[in-house]
Amino acid sequence: MAKKRDVAHYDGPAGGIGSLTGIAKIYGKEWNSPSIAATLYRQNKPDGFACVSCAWGKPAKPHPFEFCENGAKATLWELTPRRCTPEFFANHTLTELRSWKDYDLEQQGRLTHPLRYDPASDRYVPCAWEEAFAAIGAELKALDPKSTVFYASGRASLETSYLYALFARLYGHNNLPDSSNMCHETTSVALKKLIGAPVGTCIFDDFDHCDAMFFFGQNTGSNSPRFLHPLQEAVKRGCKIVTFNPIKEPGLIKFINPQDPVQMVTQRATPISCQYHQVKAGGDIAALVGLAKHVLSADDAKWAAEKVHVIDVDFIKQHTHGFDEFAERVRATSWEEIEAESGLTRAALEEAGQVYVEAEKTIGIYGMGLTQHVHGFDNIAMFVNLMLMKGNIGKQGTGISPVRGHSNVQGQRTVGITEKPELVPNERLKALFGFDPPMEKGTTTVEVCEGMIDGSIKAFIGLGGNFIRAVPEQGKMEAAWPKLRLTVQIATKLNRNHLVNGEIAYLLPCLGRIERDMQAGGEQVVTIEDSLSCIHASRGKHKPASEHLRSELAIVCGIAAASLPPNPNVHWQEWAGDYAKVRQLIEQTYPEMFHDFEERMWQPGGFYKGNSARERVWKTESGKAEFTTPTHMAATGVKDAPGRYRLMTLRSNDQFNTTIYGYDDRFRGVSGTRHVVLINPKDMDAAGLKPGQIVKLVSDAEDEEVREVDGLRVTPFDLPDGCLGGYYPEMNPLVPLWYHDQESKTPAGKAVPVRIATS
Repeated sequence: MAKKRDVAHYDGPAGGIGSLTGIAKIYGKEWNSPSIAATLYRQNKPDGFACVSCAWGKPAKPHPFEFCENGAKATLWELTPRRCTPEFFANHTLTELRSWKDYDLEQQGRLTHPLRYDPASDRYVPCAWEEAFAAIGAELKALDPKSTVFYASGRASLETSYLYALFARLYGHNNLPDSSNMCHETTSVALKKLIGAPVGTCIFDDFDHCDAMFFFGQNTGSNSPRFLHPLQEAVKRGCKIVTFNPIKEPGLIKFINPQDPVQMVTQRATPISCQYHQVKAGGDIAALVGLAKHVLSADDAKWAAEKVHVIDVDFIKQHTHGFDEFAERVRATSWEEIEAESGLTRAALEEAGQVYVEAEKTIGIYGMGLTQHVHGFDNIAMFVNLMLMKGNIGKQGTGISPVRGHSNVQGQRTVGITEKPELVPNERLKALFGFDPPMEKGTTTVEVCEGMIDGSIKAFIGLGGNFIRAVPEQGKMEAAWPKLRLTVQIATKLNRNHLVNGEIAYLLPCLGRIERDMQAGGEQVVTIEDSLSCIHASRGKHKPASEHLRSELAIVCGIAAASLPPNPNVHWQEWAGDYAKVRQLIEQTYPEMFHDFEERMWQPGGFYKGNSARERVWKTESGKAEFTTPTHMAATGVKDAPGRYRLMTLRSNDQFNTTIYGYDDRFRGVSGTRHVVLINPKDMDAAGLKPGQIVKLVSDAEDEEVREVDGLRVTPFDLPDGCLGGYYPEMNPLVPLWYHDQESKTPAGKAVPVRIATS
């Protein structure tokens, strides 16, 4: 039996000295001038720049230092003094670089020159911008548009995203997958169908007026640490926070505010969650059914005793559809089934449910712990059901609040980056630009991967990101990628995807958001949308890493101009010189959301784009918010079996998506490596494993494919029975391409069926 001292853990709070130490570690490595401190001070301020890390909101009244540990790391990482020049590539073949670790690749620093892949020498060689644009344009002209993909990671501005989507449609396709397809596409699909709006309904003000918050599958301490400030304030005024997560994440247990001198001196942390329930991976539907079952029972008792309801009967009658069928299914579900599937006891669920019963106003918060499942749609549907039972959508202090990752991933969808033509105002595009937009559905990320493997996809344009590391089936994808005719990567730093190329390949370096963007029309400003649907201006001031860099928007315009026939309504060069003209186009295309765009974008805290569900206007098929009847108690796609585990892919507190800042995960007590498998001591002993033993994980997805990850150190950790943890993207090879949410095709990385193999 593993002793307590052998179990990886972290007893400290989020924030505090640990957070400052984490920033200082990166600061010491990346420091290149005193101006970095001034740059950090401008981060997330009304006249500053929007953080390039997470999408958490930018408050109207910011703290003196409105950045978190990971936000500071992201800024310092981008402003590194290191440079990845043509000389570096002259000294290294791509074959050699493919043996390097992700961390070491990014450690080479900022890319400085446009590059072309030379297959004869297996190296990148410098090229002129116009040469690159002309060659890319010639290739795109020769290809069937439907065989090409325009992918976007979540950092590009609203202005760049709008033009990128316009470029794709003028070219002739809707193949516009983005990083949403890999994380919150389940949210977009589910919320659109259930409440008529594809994004969360909360704004900053709601967190000041709620009585309770229920968290499901969201790691605030690592993924959106600035959220800890409003959580701390909420707890201080009496709000109760109840958390459901297979892992006890320190950020939702206790927090020391690094900007509070008293807390820093006394080291007295604020407790965050009043209850913390370690639900089994994939067991959230059952847990939510248990909460709903308690609410119905409490309603029955209250009505019998006092002729007063717990549930909001008037709201349900006026604003919802399908309640009776839903309630009948919940009542008929036994506590035995709920306990078995959730991994939680009836008493624990009733205790949590009572917090919901007693709270007048509740906010439901979730992350990828709900979205990345085979039945992720059902996870979200059941959470919406719970919120609707008491009318907790569409009034102050309530709402459903998914917490997004990339800093503008939600905004990209707002301005047209989507594979679904029905979500785009195509008639307005037709009127503005004089063309017939394509109406055939485009490809999701999963469908892009399938197309690359079967050969139907011929070209990939990447607006940021590290696609080949972020997707499932990495082995198949790396084998298929060189068969592409054309690959183009727009990036700030070197990553794995840049080393696996098509026949013709270009690596185009761009400005970062933090850097000064000078164009023909003068210094430019961009805009982003945060996770709370507010739009913010962002102005970079730092000196660019190289005089040879171009902005993302200018690169998109350059490729588009070289690829498309002349159109009297389309002015790529003019738009590249003055981003305000692009904002005028956005306003004309989306007048309800973006009226008076140029004036409102400077509003402290951003301007709210609006949300119909927040106004209790339900743009659904029934015209009402939809209760759905759960048909699954487990969100997994494969049933449990002897020796089969549910693997959760995780991010450490020393990474952001595929960007690895270091090899320590302070919040989980893991140091010096990312090649670990987290397992609880009981399961470890039952499997005959020892702490520190090296094993491999093997896919157990009930197909004929061999998928495995070797060299993993057995690490005892506090997890529910039958669950394992491992880091993303290292564990991605174990995720089958077909193992995704049934409605949205979001890869299901949170309950992957695996076995442990020993040598």
